[in-house]
Amino acid sequence: MSNKGGSSGSRFDDLFGAARTSSIEPESKLQPIEKPPVRKTKSTDPDYIRTTVYLPKQLHKQLKSAAADEEREMSDIMTQAIARYLEERRGKPS
Repeated sequence: MSNKGGSSGSRFDDLFGAARTSSIEPESKLQPIEKPPVRKTKSTDPDYIRTTVYLPKQLHKQLKSAAADEEREMSDIMTQAIARYLEERRGKPS
C-alpha cells in the first residue's frame, strides 16, 4: 500500500492526532445518568400468582381485541371482571 502525498507517516496519523486533541471531558467531570425506576413485571411480583383458565376461542379473541383497543393487558381486564363478580356475589344471600 502506498501513502498518498508521499509522507512517511501512517494514513491514520491525522485521525489519531485529532483523537488526542479532542475536547472530550474526562469521566470524572461527567454527570451520572439516573437509571429509570425498575418496574416489576407480574411474573416477578410476589403479589401475583400465575393461573390458567380455559376460555372459548371466540371469547379469547374478543378479549384480546378489546385489550388491544384499550391498550390494556388481558390479565388486568380479567382481574377487574373477577373482582366485580366476587363483589356482586358477596352482596347476594347464600
